Amino acid sequence: MTTPLRLGIAGLGTVGVGVVKIIRQKANLLAQRTGRPVVITAVSARSKDKDRGVNLEQYAWETDPVALAQRDDVDVFVELMGGDNGPAKASIEAAIAAGKDVVTANKALLAHHGQAIAAAAEEKSCVVRYEAAVAGGIPVIKALTEGLAGNDITRVMGVMNGTCNYILTRMQDAGLPYDAVFAEADALGYLEADPNLDVGGIDAGHKLALLASIAFGTQVSFDKMELEGIQRISIEDIKLAADMGFKIKLLGVAQLTGRGLEQRMTPCLVPEESPLGQLKGGTNMVVIEGDAVEQVVLRGPGAGEGPTASAVVGDICDVARGFRYPTFGIPANELAVPTPATSNSPAPYYLRMDILDRPGALAKIASALGECGVSIDRVRQRQHEGSDRAPVLIVTHKTQGSAVHDAIALMRQTNVLESEPVALRIETV
Repeated sequence: MTTPLRLGIAGLGTVGVGVVKIIRQKANLLAQRTGRPVVITAVSARSKDKDRGVNLEQYAWETDPVALAQRDDVDVFVELMGGDNGPAKASIEAAIAAGKDVVTANKALLAHHGQAIAAAAEEKSCVVRYEAAVAGGIPVIKALTEGLAGNDITRVMGVMNGTCNYILTRMQDAGLPYDAVFAEADALGYLEADPNLDVGGIDAGHKLALLASIAFGTQVSFDKMELEGIQRISIEDIKLAADMGFKIKLLGVAQLTGRGLEQRMTPCLVPEESPLGQLKGGTNMVVIEGDAVEQVVLRGPGAGEGPTASAVVGDICDVARGFRYPTFGIPANELAVPTPATSNSPAPYYLRMDILDRPGALAKIASALGECGVSIDRVRQRQHEGSDRAPVLIVTHKTQGSAVHDAIALMRQTNVLESEPVALRIETV
């Protein structure tokens, strides 16, 4: 009889329970597709007595996930606890030290410690698989490492946080302000325990950093990413963008240029008719561009029990089949140390601000832009009866982001700004 692949699962939350269900319900199918039985031998979580809606009595229980990682009857350690340090990091390190393969959904841990984990795993001839860490059920890591292996990747971009996409599309569809939709998302359980991980762009930034490493053969460098969340996006921005034929998305973009590795996770305007512009709710989308394939668009659920557990089980199946390749596609010691570069490719920019309603105020704003070489495409001043604040919208011609930032710095010195300008890149997709 073929030797079964034995799993130890640490973390029995939504995703962990989803993995248990699939392993049980699809046992015959998994054995047919991998050529060997896939079984769970032991599990670990904070509480043994919690009702998780699935019977776990047949599995050995370990209170300490490190002990689970070291068990002799575990071949693959499945880490679904989360967190960029603490038990998750300690148990993965213990599993690798014991010569075990690892499957994880932990993007934060890999974004911060991916290079060290990859090097340790390859030294012990272990594999670390993490499809579920990026874009939920979308097989984007498999696409980059396998299906598109013959391409020089030129750009990776996408919407990778379903909560942010839900908030922005809900604002547009219902005409609700940010604070109202944020509260709604919180009540629905869409937000992380620390909401800034979602709305601050950190969660999506972790995912982009992993994709950039695979795409461009560089060490993970999340700490060098340009990062901005959606907290400053107003319902006015949503409406103004729609009037011009655009949607606002928290968009991640990574590309390797002659200046270095550009990585940004920021709100952008995208054409309404583009695939990204049509993306609604909690759905994720990743766009990969390569020299041979040109453009590939991957769309699907970015979170949830079923989609994320599906990705975890897909990795487990690859281990069962004997698929073995380096964590980030090429050996860890061959990953280049990237030179961080700010995104400076020319693009139009959307600028919104409130200025004092006094003669010459708008001229000072235009002068600041002109001094920095930023050409104005169009200007709109909104009605503001009964107020000394004049809402102004400016769309520039194509320019460099650094020039826009310099212009905003000059605007602050004019003493006519009544609010900090919102500056959003208009991205070509």
